[in-house]
Amino acid sequence: MSDNDIEVQTLKALVHTGHDHVFIVDANGRVLDVSPGSAAVYGMSRESLCATTVHELETRGVLSPSVSLEVIRTGQPAQVMQRTGTGRQVIAEAHPVYAAGTLVRVISRSMDMTDLRLLQDEYALLQRRFNEHLKLGGSPSSDDTLELESLEVHSQVMHEVAQLIKRVAATDATVLMLGESGVGKTAFARQLHRWSRRGEGAFVDVNCAAIPESLFESEMFGYQPGAFSGAARLGKAGLLEQAHKGTLFLDEIGELPLPMQSKLLKVIQDGYLMRLGDTRSRQVDFRLVVTTNQDLAQRVEEGRFRLDLYYRLNVIPVTLPPLRERREDIPALAERQLARLNERYGMDKVLHPRVWPELMGGDWQGNVRELENWLERAWLSAEGGVIGAPMEAYDVAPARTSTATSGRGPLATLEEGRSLSETLAAVEAEILGDLAARLPSTYAMAERLGISQPSVVRKLRRHGLRIVSRD
Repeated sequence: MSDNDIEVQTLKALVHTGHDHVFIVDANGRVLDVSPGSAAVYGMSRESLCATTVHELETRGVLSPSVSLEVIRTGQPAQVMQRTGTGRQVIAEAHPVYAAGTLVRVISRSMDMTDLRLLQDEYALLQRRFNEHLKLGGSPSSDDTLELESLEVHSQVMHEVAQLIKRVAATDATVLMLGESGVGKTAFARQLHRWSRRGEGAFVDVNCAAIPESLFESEMFGYQPGAFSGAARLGKAGLLEQAHKGTLFLDEIGELPLPMQSKLLKVIQDGYLMRLGDTRSRQVDFRLVVTTNQDLAQRVEEGRFRLDLYYRLNVIPVTLPPLRERREDIPALAERQLARLNERYGMDKVLHPRVWPELMGGDWQGNVRELENWLERAWLSAEGGVIGAPMEAYDVAPARTSTATSGRGPLATLEEGRSLSETLAAVEAEILGDLAARLPSTYAMAERLGISQPSVVRKLRRHGLRIVSRD
């Protein structure tokens, strides 16, 4: 068998055994060969397809539009979203083949996206029904208990988002998390992983914007010993391999370089990868969760993001609203950050009531991240134990004449032998005890103090106080 015959047989094997639907046409648009699976998608037998041209197929609506014709017209590779004569939706891409500078063939392949679109439609329907259920006063069933662990979810909109994420977690569907920078996409991705059947596996967090393009392939796919100068002596498993049986979280997916987009798409489709310098492929099985704060559809139009990858990723889109649209979450987020700072620095600072109007009324363009950074700056800037207090609040000399609103005398004095933290704790206990005796509930106390109700409960427990019974 000649080398030419071997190449022909190899090409036929590729066309007839591939999962994608392949067309080979000549420069005039005549169909020379198609893969067997094309019949089900395009509604014509392989023999009928090979007996016609792409011009005729486009005219009859079998290909709407024909990506091969686009390549014949322009001489350049093309990619289109195509509606077939059977009503299915596919992504089709085609590439020209030149001989001695003349176009001789166009090879196209298409991927059926109908099932993914149906899944999106089904999920959107479930989401609408769930939202309607909540608007009618319904409450989650006992099976929908969230157990949010480290997440602070108090607003209605975030509760709905969390419920939806929990339902999706039971599947292996790819989740695309959308939202402004700092809204908590990473935190919710980690929670989705914990809820999923892969929760015992690895959660591999990859910031696509932080890895230089020159290192991206070796970091993502790994490499064999001696693959390049400076490679580790024993080689290295890439991030994709490390996510095997777990969750791969790709943050800022819009920053993924175009060459890597093609390679990632192939891994998603095939479930196999090959390390740099290797000759054998390795199977990988991971759940994919990606985030972006960019408009991926616009990046597709700009030619900066692959259309086929976009549809592969956009299976279950989940949008996290900005903090300014869910201000009910601010108190708990602030209290959580304050607790972290106190633990980190070994102190027990508290927020002055005058701080809360600023916290609740801020625009927080950086969302949760900006709120946490603001609180840390305020914590570090506070000279005493009260964050955001007026300057006179730090004047604890005995000669101070300001009094509490009750008229019972100085709010606090620094007694001999008592530290500042002990004095502030005593003042906090006095205020809490006074309110516990006058107000009917911890919720009323929280509203008066400008903090969250769980914080009131914790503070009462710390000081051994409770609401006075009013039977």
